[in-house]
Amino acid sequence: MYDEEDEILLVSSAVVVIAAYHCMQRKHKRRSRRWWCSNLFKDRVSNQMLGVLKAQEISGQYKNFTRMSPTTFEDLLIKIGPKICKKETHLREPITIQDRLAVTLRFLATGDSYSSLQYLFRISKQAIGGIVTEVCSALIEVLKENIKLPKNPAEWMEVVKVFEDLWNLPHCVGAIDGKHVIIQSPMNSGSEFYNYKSQFSIVLFALVDGNYNFLFADVGCQGRISDGGVFNNSKLYDMMTKRTLGLPSPTELPGRQMKVPYFFAADNAFALGENILKPYSGDLEKGSCKRIFNYRLSRARRVVENAFGIASSVFRVLRKPILLEPEKVQLIVTAIIHLHNHLRWHSTNLYTPQELMDYEEGGVLTEGSWRKDENMTSLVPLRSIPRRSSAHFQKIRDELADYCVKEGAISWQKSYA
Repeated sequence: MYDEEDEILLVSSAVVVIAAYHCMQRKHKRRSRRWWCSNLFKDRVSNQMLGVLKAQEISGQYKNFTRMSPTTFEDLLIKIGPKICKKETHLREPITIQDRLAVTLRFLATGDSYSSLQYLFRISKQAIGGIVTEVCSALIEVLKENIKLPKNPAEWMEVVKVFEDLWNLPHCVGAIDGKHVIIQSPMNSGSEFYNYKSQFSIVLFALVDGNYNFLFADVGCQGRISDGGVFNNSKLYDMMTKRTLGLPSPTELPGRQMKVPYFFAADNAFALGENILKPYSGDLEKGSCKRIFNYRLSRARRVVENAFGIASSVFRVLRKPILLEPEKVQLIVTAIIHLHNHLRWHSTNLYTPQELMDYEEGGVLTEGSWRKDENMTSLVPLRSIPRRSSAHFQKIRDELADYCVKEGAISWQKSYA
């Protein structure tokens, strides 16, 4: 026999069960869709645009659209195809790997919004967001061997030879610099990405060899970190301080007695150090050894400026603020760095024609066409901060400056220094 309290308990339990059941029903009930797929995306014909452009490759429209030749595009497709392909189902046909790579390259080439690209490729902006991230990750993975630091003195000496032969700067093992990549204000980030230009950014720090190739790149440092801290927090600085870079031992310059260490060419955003040389500051007398040294150092340091300029001229997503979260921006910028080296090695004349880069003939500098674009609203330079240097490091720089006007003098350098 149940008493009154038991009956109340049973009724209450039943009410709870029924309420939970109806709650679950409402949760699992799907909202009816207006369309399964809109006609814009349903009528998409795969690869139609690339086929039309490829038929008239000589016009240059294919290269302008994808930023590479059909051969290079197909080569990349073979490399990343297995990583980005999707299985077919009975619901709908997957977006092809050709379209996935093409929409990503077009985004990198123009920086257009996903909403704009969806009308060009007939792929929804939600799908494009996932595709760009996935393809950039695949590109980084298959092209990671394109960016490698030299591991021993013999490999570093190959870099040194290029700087000495092309840019007349001995003992230089690379040029370093950094840029602030402007992004939209990340949600709930406070001032973490707020830089000295009162913008939000992440930092691209890079080491470049004498042939405009990236040897090292560090992407993603928050814009609020001081520009000296960007380098100090990088893996390159850690290896340099721990002496695990494998740099050659200091040697004498030709005709000299003082041993000079091998160094990275830098600007005033960096501190003078044993393996980092930057220009002399102040208003220097024309023709003086210090001014000549500044001129020679700037010629070598110009390669890193050109590397950034070439990449941003071809992949114009870097020329405007990127309206994505920092993690995705980091992925996109890293993919561009890898593509830059890949195209430099496999499509040099097509990717970097001579007029695009700075070049000299008999000491006369002709600026590359990338410098003439005045619409740059991203890639802000690092801030130059005056720093005290030790007497020992200044002595090393003085030795190299004296060498540049004596044993290592160039016949035409005084006219331009």
